[in-house]
Amino acid sequence: MTRATTRWGRTASAVTAMALAAGSLATSLIAAPEARADSWRDKQYWLAESGITKAWEVSKGANVKVAVIDSGVDAKHPDLKGVVVGGSDASGAGSADGQKSIGSKPEHGTLVATMLAGRGHQPPKSTASPGAKPAPGPDGIVGVAPEAQILSVSTWLGSSNPGGKSDQEQIPAAVRWAVDNGARVINISLGSTSPEWPQSWDAAFLYAEQKDVVIVAAAGNRVGGNVQVGAPATIPGVLTVAGLDRKGAASVDASSQGISIGVAAPAENLIGGMPGGDYAEWAGTSGSTPIVSGVAALIRSKWPEMTASQVINRIVTTAKDAGAPGKDPIYGYGVLNAEAALKDDVPETKVNPLGTVADWIRVHRRGEPAASTPAVAPGDSPTSAPPTLPAATIPVAEAPSRLDSAVPAMVVIGFGLLFAAIVAGAAFQLRRASRNPRRVRDEPETGVLDAVDSGGT
Repeated sequence: MTRATTRWGRTASAVTAMALAAGSLATSLIAAPEARADSWRDKQYWLAESGITKAWEVSKGANVKVAVIDSGVDAKHPDLKGVVVGGSDASGAGSADGQKSIGSKPEHGTLVATMLAGRGHQPPKSTASPGAKPAPGPDGIVGVAPEAQILSVSTWLGSSNPGGKSDQEQIPAAVRWAVDNGARVINISLGSTSPEWPQSWDAAFLYAEQKDVVIVAAAGNRVGGNVQVGAPATIPGVLTVAGLDRKGAASVDASSQGISIGVAAPAENLIGGMPGGDYAEWAGTSGSTPIVSGVAALIRSKWPEMTASQVINRIVTTAKDAGAPGKDPIYGYGVLNAEAALKDDVPETKVNPLGTVADWIRVHRRGEPAASTPAVAPGDSPTSAPPTLPAATIPVAEAPSRLDSAVPAMVVIGFGLLFAAIVAGAAFQLRRASRNPRRVRDEPETGVLDAVDSGGT
């Protein structure tokens, strides 16, 4: 993550340092020298080692839209030709189509998008001598889901936003826009140094959950100050991605730890496209995240009717166990195995193994907004996002009516007159008794109840 900080008011006092690269390590970003594209292809080791090339035998992500909530995606990059099919700006500082590179790391969104859905490009006409064997495949970067489509949602994070919109506003707006515009997977390679998130995010993540959208987020990087996983990767139901080094072990620099981690994927010696058509080497869980998002797109393409919970379950249950047996705070359920995720028989489930934000809101926000809100049918596609949580209301004091004011007074006056009558009657009886003592009768002792006949039972 980047290390610039942003305050989020009361809630955000704990959620500082919103980083535009919950995974990109600034020191590892290297300008790309001129090179043949197949040399870049050779550096994409994760395609084979994570089982992605084998998964392509089943699916390449066709007809699936993946939203990249990031710094903007340069759709003019040669490897993204025809990939970006829509976009928006949530910052107020970008372009309306979300394709302007903005923020403290303007290259970040394009790096993510090329790793996720890059299609490479055709090389220029060869000048090689006749008979020379051409390089196999197209030039450039091929993403994990090369037939998927990208929706670019630009945000300005990591430094002061000239557009004036805070993180509290940008993230939920970006999520809602992505859901409303057909995203089946949302990639958020962003994060913070705190596990807490603003309450303003609740409704948007609940909306995505109700609309059956898979959200994949970066765990964050130790070298960026994130020893523990930070929001939004801590939100229940989100598939959080930890990072691996080149040997397949947890990355010392590029992987935070936490109980919300779902799966681990490569995070070091990564290759991605830069705005303007260049390439770069980089590292961090920001790069691990689009690898997993790409696999989610492959699954959603193969099984369009599969629920988000089932997609996530398929990814985590087919992961190769690593670290402590079972789920642990470093590798989650294990190391990503794309081939198994696409080919193995996995029992269906109705439960997201990573929890649900609806349950969390009900328990931790001291109310039941999720239960009181009707669930949104997965097939619905509204053009705008209706509120999924009731708006906060404050009781308003109303002026009492004249009748309300008169009733208490009437009661007081009535009791006063009754008391006066009782006193007057008692005085009258006392005067009579003093005049004729022989008429005074002995009253029985009070406070003793007469015996009650129980009817012989």
